[in-house]
Amino acid sequence: MKLAAKILLLLALTVGPAAAQVLPPADTSQLFTLADLLTYVTLRHPVARQAALLPEKALQEVRLARGAFDPAATSKYYGKTLGGKEYFHDWDSQLRVPLWFGADVKAGYERGVGTYVNPENYTSPAGLSYLGISVPLTQGLLIDERRAAVRQAQALRGLAEAERRSALNKLVLQATKDYWDWTLHFQRQQLLRRNVELADVRLRAIRQRVRLGDLAAIDSVEALTELQNRQATLVQAQVQWQNATLQLSNYLWDEQQQPRELPATVQPQPLPGPTAWLALSTDSLTSLLNQAAQHPELLKSQAKRSQLGIERRLLRNKMLPKLTLDYNVLQAGAPFQAEGTPSLRGAYLENNYKLGASFAYPLLLRQERSKLQLNSLKLREIELDLQQDTRAIQTGVRTVAAEWQALREQLRLQEQVVQNAERLRQGEQARFENGESSVFLLNAREALVVTAQLKLAELQAKYAQTKAQLRWSAGSMPLAD
Repeated sequence: MKLAAKILLLLALTVGPAAAQVLPPADTSQLFTLADLLTYVTLRHPVARQAALLPEKALQEVRLARGAFDPAATSKYYGKTLGGKEYFHDWDSQLRVPLWFGADVKAGYERGVGTYVNPENYTSPAGLSYLGISVPLTQGLLIDERRAAVRQAQALRGLAEAERRSALNKLVLQATKDYWDWTLHFQRQQLLRRNVELADVRLRAIRQRVRLGDLAAIDSVEALTELQNRQATLVQAQVQWQNATLQLSNYLWDEQQQPRELPATVQPQPLPGPTAWLALSTDSLTSLLNQAAQHPELLKSQAKRSQLGIERRLLRNKMLPKLTLDYNVLQAGAPFQAEGTPSLRGAYLENNYKLGASFAYPLLLRQERSKLQLNSLKLREIELDLQQDTRAIQTGVRTVAAEWQALREQLRLQEQVVQNAERLRQGEQARFENGESSVFLLNAREALVVTAQLKLAELQAKYAQTKAQLRWSAGSMPLAD
């Protein structure tokens, strides 16, 4: 055999698929890491921005509820003149300030004059000013619609924050999974491309040996068929890589909310190697289970339970009769005149006031009792949901943790499978060089090596995805570590 043919054959047979596992290092300037992706996702993705609006909406709900406690100024005037004769002039202005504990403080000025003015509204020509308070003594004293609305809106802030976390965690988890799928397709493409290159070198070497008469012509057909099979598999892998790149581009948006595309030159970070296959300690699992107590789904149910609890307090308060007391101190003339303001002592208060009381109570209370019972049923439903969700979340954490441990063992075993497949390939290669084997058997051994390497890459990608899934199942955001 000529020296050139021997060198070509040696190159084809010694550089086997095991070399494909050690790919050339990627250009770090072209790396698009998981941390880069998650930065884009959390800052610019429309879903992330949408989730960021939820706390602001809840804040405005609280502000809206607090609006029921805003002071209100009202004024009204009624007058009548007929045939040049003045019948009456009735004017009433009031400032009302709601207080948190249910009472309303009010100050006003009223003036009712004229021949036919209602005696109830009659005042001196100077008018009448007053300062008073309206206090609920039973229903509405401890809680009322205004305070309940504020408390429920505050509980809604916790609900909104939980929904924001839930939406963002779900988005980041899916982005992380898609990133590792993208990385896996890149790794598969690289392995298969290297495999095609090796098959091409072997075909040229075998053809040279056929020309020299060392091998039968059918061996070149065998080598050509293997090359074509590998080329077809590579084409399919390239399509999958392109589709995965397009899928990952869905997460990329610029500051102007315009979609971006991944450049064709960028490469993913490597799949996690043996040094990253860490065991999950008992303390880590306990910590995750403790974190799961603050899972967004549980926080949402707790916020709903809090809202129903506030509603229950209000409904129970409505079972009481309505008894309201109004008391106004009166002063002749326009209000707030320092020189005319009397000393508010006992004698003055006893002789210059307007007092009122109102009472109401439905005898059967059917509406109130029905609403309270419905509220109790809703609370029971929430409690049962919380129990079920808590159990499901804890089970989910333990399930993913068990999968984590199983994947570590699978990765260790699959790494040994790759090494054993490589030893078999090397042994078959030695037999082939001694004329004791065939191209078919050598190709079969190489196919086993490539299959084992691809399986290892799939397990590495699944391990990285499971790591993100574990944090998500505990209610935390997946990290780019």
